[in-house]
Amino acid sequence: MTLEQFKSIIIDQSAAVKDALVKLEKNEQKILFVVENGNRLIGSLTDGDIRRWILKDGPLNASVEKVCFKGTFFVKTGYDLVQVKEGMRERNITYVPVVDDNHEIKEFLLYDKLFNNRVTKRPGHLVDADVVIMAGGKGTRLEPFTRVLPKPLIPVGDKTILEYIISKFLPYQVDTFYLSLGHKANIIRSYFEELSPDYKISYLIENKPLGTVGALKKLEGKTNGEIILTNCDIIIEADYADLLKHHKDAGNDMTMVSSLKNYSIPYGVCKVSSDGKLVSLEEKPEYDLLVNTGMYVLNSDLLRYIPDDEFFHITDLIDKISDSHKIGIYPISENSWIDVGEWIEYKKAVEKLSL
Repeated sequence: MTLEQFKSIIIDQSAAVKDALVKLEKNEQKILFVVENGNRLIGSLTDGDIRRWILKDGPLNASVEKVCFKGTFFVKTGYDLVQVKEGMRERNITYVPVVDDNHEIKEFLLYDKLFNNRVTKRPGHLVDADVVIMAGGKGTRLEPFTRVLPKPLIPVGDKTILEYIISKFLPYQVDTFYLSLGHKANIIRSYFEELSPDYKISYLIENKPLGTVGALKKLEGKTNGEIILTNCDIIIEADYADLLKHHKDAGNDMTMVSSLKNYSIPYGVCKVSSDGKLVSLEEKPEYDLLVNTGMYVLNSDLLRYIPDDEFFHITDLIDKISDSHKIGIYPISENSWIDVGEWIEYKKAVEKLSL
């Protein structure tokens, strides 16, 4: 395939990391090839490269040249097709740039074309973890809808919020889900009984409000692996297999999925000394922050820290284990997090998911 056909996966070395994130979201390949002087290959960039950069506290306005992987697999014009195929299999990659003696990209070789469209199943595309969806709250921020319907059953397009969340796990061969239910629990159970889905649902019933993780105590002794915990009012667009792998590779006891948020102040911001003197004036500054999305990966042994039948939030658990256990983060882009927990965000979510 020619270079012209692959403009969407090429980015200049001077582009900022935050711009690369946006471009990665818009292409299905989830990889960018970094070039200089038009099309001279420097390296490649994936969301994993950007994630590692963020975790090292790297600035998002840094150039992608500082972040990209310089050891990108490429071949020269006049390549040996057998060696190309071997290289793609060994590295589990789907795109190979072809460069000339000046290292300028001339074309791309595609896995599905070389192997007659037989795309093999990529390793690691399995989530071997219990998935728990916390759906016991009253959803007061979405009133008056939630005076009639429980929040998890509010429609987003042609599905309920809960079905959207579940659908994101199905490609990873997850076939069992735990729902913690409290408010209007019978309505939710009746809905899924009539729906009769292909997947299995087990219920963790809260006879009284137990906070964001109190119901997890009911799983103690029933699971010994990892637990993916998510709120019922968020939709996370991410590679859940990669999330689980990151959690394990980092040696985390808990991993918080965190979204990048960019805040721009439309005014000049004053920095003032203690005696009231103006030190500096920064025009329209931008701040990049990582915020909690409401999705976590937890090792099941953390369940012992949750009290029996007591109101207990995830923040209480974090406070309890922060000195003795490793808590990490898994950064995702701002557009990979859809929050439907309040009206303004709900309307944005409906619009986004209907595109």
